[in-house]
Amino acid sequence: MRSILQKRGLRFVFAANVISMLGSGMNSAAVAWTVLQRTHSEMALGTFAVLQTLPAMLMLPFTGVIIDREDRRRLVMMLDAARALIILVVAVLAYRGRVQVWQLYLMNTLVAAGFWMFWPTITALIQELTPEGEFVKSNTLLLAGVQGGWMIAGAIVGFVYEHIGLGGVLLIDVSTYVVSFLCYFAVRQGRVVPRAEELKHDLEAAETALQRFLREMGEGLAFLRDNRRVIFLGTSWALFLGAMMTGVVVTPPLSDHVFHAGAKGYGWLNGGWGVGAFLSALYAPAAIAKLGSRGSIAISMAILTVSMALSPFSPWLALAVLFYGLMGSARGLSGVAMNTSLMEQVPPHFMGRVQNTFYFFGTLLQVLLGITVGWIASRVSLAAGFGLIAVVYALAFGSACWPMKTQQAVASVAD
Repeated sequence: MRSILQKRGLRFVFAANVISMLGSGMNSAAVAWTVLQRTHSEMALGTFAVLQTLPAMLMLPFTGVIIDREDRRRLVMMLDAARALIILVVAVLAYRGRVQVWQLYLMNTLVAAGFWMFWPTITALIQELTPEGEFVKSNTLLLAGVQGGWMIAGAIVGFVYEHIGLGGVLLIDVSTYVVSFLCYFAVRQGRVVPRAEELKHDLEAAETALQRFLREMGEGLAFLRDNRRVIFLGTSWALFLGAMMTGVVVTPPLSDHVFHAGAKGYGWLNGGWGVGAFLSALYAPAAIAKLGSRGSIAISMAILTVSMALSPFSPWLALAVLFYGLMGSARGLSGVAMNTSLMEQVPPHFMGRVQNTFYFFGTLLQVLLGITVGWIASRVSLAAGFGLIAVVYALAFGSACWPMKTQQAVASVAD
């Protein structure tokens, strides 16, 4: 890890992500809790989750080309600045006591639009800055900081929400975006645009902007078509992403309706996940070295499946927090393994397009899950909502195992 932290640009990227994710995690947890308290409806939380995906459905087919064409550092800075301004407006409304649920929905939708472009951009930037062979270490630090910061922030909200209110939480989030912007500004100087060595400048000059865009999008799809291992990896990622992002629909009601622990219980559950995600950094490199990326992903998805299914049946809040800690740890390990595997298998000039393809299907799944889980949790039972998310994690487990089984069968035939 020390060798990675010696890279000046990576140090600033990791610092920016920890800081900004603390703010984003506090924002997400506070808004979700506010929506539940004002509506007392899991369906409202389902709507909240769905609105996080609508911008992605519109943007992801196109932003991958932009990420692979433009300076990724500048893109991240622009996204941080835009999201900070949007949140600042709502923070002022909250302080004046005039914020409404639809305004929270709108803020969430606009900020999510920035997030769905931010995350593949930052992953591609990490790939650009990381020396060859060091991807596991850089992804471990990135995911530990991001997930730990996000979910520990959710725990903080559980304990401070009643004292500073939604407006105070949102102002903290704005300040973290300012610090993050300054960190990215210090990453490096100059403009760096990823290019494939084989691109011909005379061809680019002869193309219209639309022709170039369509060609570059087609190249990304052709790469996926010819790389079956990447497709299976992306399938696991999409299923995992859809299930994880739908967790916001069931976690607040688990604290409020099952354990009657209010905002503090919500904070403990988020804290369990965050601590687990952070601690995964201690063992993720060794686990991936021993099990391989596919094995690490498969085991992580199995842990997520079982823990998600059992959480609503916990007789005590402490046991549910333990389950959330296991899920956070599994999320940290799988995130490092998935990102590392992608960086190793996907050339830098395809990274944005390949990631966005999987994000598109993951967010499409989140739309369906957000609506379905919200309806099931409110009309059938909260445990059934947890169970449906567990089923999706189980499908991700199957996708992670399938390529390994196929490879073993091929190896047996060859012998």
